[in-house]
Amino acid sequence: MAKMIANSLLLLLGALSFIARIQGQDQSGFISIDCGLPENSSYTEKNTGINYISDAKFIDSGVTKTVSAQDKATHQQYFSYLRSFPYGTRNCYRINVTSVTRYLIRASFLYGNYDGLNKLPQFDLYLGVHYWETVKFTNSSVSINYEIIHTLTLDYIHICMVNKGTGTPFISVIEMRILNNVNITYTTPDPSTSLARFRRYKDDPYDRIWEPYWDDEWTELSGRLSNDDFSQNDFKPPAVVLETAATPINPTASLDFHWEDDGDADNNETHHQYFFYLHFLELQKLPANQTRSFKITINGISGDNVELIYADVITRHRLRPPYGLKKNRISLFRSESDSLPPIINALEIYLAKDFSSQIDTQKDDADAITNIKRAYRVDSRNWQGDPCAPEAYKWQGVECSPFDGFLRITSLNLSSSGLTERIAADISKLAMLKSLDLSDNGLSGIIPSFLEQLQSLEYLNLANNNLTGSVSNELLQKQSDGVLSLRDIAASIDCSSNYNLLPKKEAICFDKILGRGGFGTVYHGFIEDIQVAVKMLSLSSVQGYQQFVAEVKLLMRVHHRNLTSLIGYCNEETNIGLIYEYMANGNLDEHLSGKTNRGKPLNWEDRLRIALDAAQGLEYLHNGCKPPIIHRDVKCTNILLNENFHAKLSDFGLSKCFAAEGDTHVSTIVAGTPGYLDPEYTTSNRLTEKSDVYSFGVVFLRIITGQSVIIGREDMTHHISQRVKSMLAEGDITKVVDSRLQGNFDSNTAWRAVEIAMAAVCAISVERPYMSDIVKELKECLAAELARKHNSCVLQNKDLSEQVSVNLISTDMTPLAR
Repeated sequence: MAKMIANSLLLLLGALSFIARIQGQDQSGFISIDCGLPENSSYTEKNTGINYISDAKFIDSGVTKTVSAQDKATHQQYFSYLRSFPYGTRNCYRINVTSVTRYLIRASFLYGNYDGLNKLPQFDLYLGVHYWETVKFTNSSVSINYEIIHTLTLDYIHICMVNKGTGTPFISVIEMRILNNVNITYTTPDPSTSLARFRRYKDDPYDRIWEPYWDDEWTELSGRLSNDDFSQNDFKPPAVVLETAATPINPTASLDFHWEDDGDADNNETHHQYFFYLHFLELQKLPANQTRSFKITINGISGDNVELIYADVITRHRLRPPYGLKKNRISLFRSESDSLPPIINALEIYLAKDFSSQIDTQKDDADAITNIKRAYRVDSRNWQGDPCAPEAYKWQGVECSPFDGFLRITSLNLSSSGLTERIAADISKLAMLKSLDLSDNGLSGIIPSFLEQLQSLEYLNLANNNLTGSVSNELLQKQSDGVLSLRDIAASIDCSSNYNLLPKKEAICFDKILGRGGFGTVYHGFIEDIQVAVKMLSLSSVQGYQQFVAEVKLLMRVHHRNLTSLIGYCNEETNIGLIYEYMANGNLDEHLSGKTNRGKPLNWEDRLRIALDAAQGLEYLHNGCKPPIIHRDVKCTNILLNENFHAKLSDFGLSKCFAAEGDTHVSTIVAGTPGYLDPEYTTSNRLTEKSDVYSFGVVFLRIITGQSVIIGREDMTHHISQRVKSMLAEGDITKVVDSRLQGNFDSNTAWRAVEIAMAAVCAISVERPYMSDIVKELKECLAAELARKHNSCVLQNKDLSEQVSVNLISTDMTPLAR
């Protein structure tokens, strides 16, 4: 052990041993990941000789960030980058390992004010399905390490960061080291118990971190050693650790270590169990008449006797104090017959963690669902980490049950998930699957015969896909025998038998499919000669019926020209649908992405008018309804356009009303569409009208730029607001506005429009404008654009001035309720 004093040579040697700790060592079995390092990058850390690689292939979420310049200059290279996770509750690395192998696993973190907020986050760290630690910081410029020694039973491990609503999780470095002699070193009586680092000293070939420690009652012994100067044991403490030792100043006194157990955070009466590894090496060649022997006691209970021989390493381990003690003490007492005091060269103390209370997903099921995720690129569902556990973070659409000591996947619901191509063959490997719902997607190809292999299957829904062929006789027989409920590709829709239409009952004939969503399929139809849009509920839709009821109740009491009108609804046992006015020009997203056959893009006037229409609809919900209503899913696909390209908000299934007039927020589980979601709402679960303002701001940026909300993976680096912010820094508005307009817009109104949108997407909700303010600004922008076009027309043809003036006067600018 080295003295912790500035002028100590041993402290300098300790520092030098850290710098040179791995140079020349075999790094096979080392996994060293620099989180946030650009993809395909790697380097050798100059101070340690350790090879670090990028984390890109181990995770498919998060965003790369860098620490402040000051922290970059004062820390090791691997702390320069980090990966931040602004989206999703749980984000996980998946790292391939050697199964049935004991690893030292280290996760390191340096905040370094990477986000410019100078606000220390706090979040949970998980090892697979097991809670590991709560990551806490005391200083933005101080790095922290969490280590654990754990036997990995599978050939991969998840390391997960969990958002607790107290700051955005991130991680800087992941390091894993194989510990040899798995049956000898660092073992515990219970295989489910893992060892977490409490204190360590210096460094070694296993890349364990050894920290210097000193007590004023001690003095030091030292000697220069190489690894050939002494007899090594299975724990392999290196020479730099063993060449210093502590011994009491008073040769007759004991040598003591002591600490207090803080207990569990949730239960101060519960105290921990510790495991100790004490390393001894006699550094002096003693005269024949002298020996050094002593007794080890833990909390006053006598343990092993130790007799040291020069240059022979002795390690005493698996010593632990009794449970339930707040104060713990290790003491070394000199033997009565000896004249030399006790010494100790190094000490390892481990906190025992019981991982037996949480079981994980059976490997075959986990591998199968992971392959399904890759095949369908299911990114929007936050499928991260173990599919089934912990319960709070299981994958959306996946249900599991315990069986033979593991969790097995029993239900898979991928309805309305935008799936394309063929039905993934890995589904057949989910041997315990009871329910499979793939309805309302774009799946193609034949209905595969491997579905017959699912012996436990009780429910199968393949409705509303592009599948060909027929259901196999085996599946049909199971349906006939009553052991399988089958909804195949030919699911019929009939609302004519018993439904409630407002204001009268009429029969519907369906014409064609307009689209599909999370609720179900939307059809074009007719009631007599009136065109309608009929949204039929998929019976397997997640919370679909609740959204159906919510939308009916809301649209029966709110009426505004910028909200889609509910004509009626049908509510049968198997056929549930909403009948809306037909919007001839589809949704806004189709026009901005060029998916329509219109032939030309929306012009600047169209875009401003559509934005104003949508803003007026939201302003009515916020201020014209008592109590106010928050839409909660404002996005381009929920803004519909009629034959004259006037816009109306649609899809109110997620909308929330304030409990009472005067309330400022609604506490609710986060719901909405990634990219449009208010980041403050996602972290706090506090829904306010400013959450709709943020979503509208994203919509408006999309209207202005014509660009996608998120490019690449779902992270802040690729978000439209960040891209626009970068373009604005160049000072050229033409680079921001959709290039398809070919400059046909007024730069002043364009700047003003962008300012409105960027204010709406401010990260701090209280700094965003209200919808009433946005409506006022947009009216002025539209008036300015109409005046520009009017003046242009006057210059080109004076005979048209009267017509243009009429258009200006008749422009409908105010949100009138119907």
